[in-house]
Amino acid sequence: MTQNHSRKRVLVHGVPETSAIWTPLIKELDLLGDHDVVLLSPPAFGAPRAADFGATVDDYRDWLIGELSTFDEPVDLVGHDFGGGHVLGAVWTRPDLVHSWASDVIGVLEPDYVWHPVARIWQTPDEGERFIEELFGGTTDDRAERMRDMGILPPAAREVADGQGPEMAAAILALYRSGAQPALARRGENLPKAAQRPGLAIIATEDGNVGSVEQRQRAAGRAGARIHTLDGLGHWWMLQDPARGARMLADFWDGV
Repeated sequence: MTQNHSRKRVLVHGVPETSAIWTPLIKELDLLGDHDVVLLSPPAFGAPRAADFGATVDDYRDWLIGELSTFDEPVDLVGHDFGGGHVLGAVWTRPDLVHSWASDVIGVLEPDYVWHPVARIWQTPDEGERFIEELFGGTTDDRAERMRDMGILPPAAREVADGQGPEMAAAILALYRSGAQPALARRGENLPKAAQRPGLAIIATEDGNVGSVEQRQRAAGRAGARIHTLDGLGHWWMLQDPARGARMLADFWDGV
């Protein structure tokens, strides 16, 4: 069983989410003795977005660096979905702020990664606006049903839906368009710098949005990261099997 640690564990979620996706995992981490967990919500994804915040890949990297700079010591950093991208950008830019890192999207930084179909729609002018308006339209119940269809399990689906609106929609379009290829591949050239801190590449085998298993393995090698394979789990592994996810993270932190 994991011992009680004082070092902060910092979790960062992605798109189109709020921090509600972490709730079951946090409960399991608490049972394992990891009580000092901090949730950082990116601007427009559960936290306010300032008028001058551009919502690009680099803007979110800088936001995360700013948040990490407020802690007294380096943290154990975990990122999911685009939050996993924010984590990697912060690690290779300011490794001094990080004790260890984990990401479940490392494969998207491979030069041959192709964005998933929904991302490509969001990256397309006009078509992206129409799609996001439909996705976020209607009542909270309507959006919650769409989130369940995407794979976000109850009750997180409704909590996530409750946080969605025009501000998040606009930020999604700006974020994904700033990361359209080849921009993401160019950022991936920095991946070897992430090896400056102990890393964990989380590979949920049924997640088809973040690159092939081979791409994720290859990227982990470039980043000098350990690999943990979550066989049978998909994009929202932390909701599908939070106990398994918590044990994975606790074992990684104990071994750092």
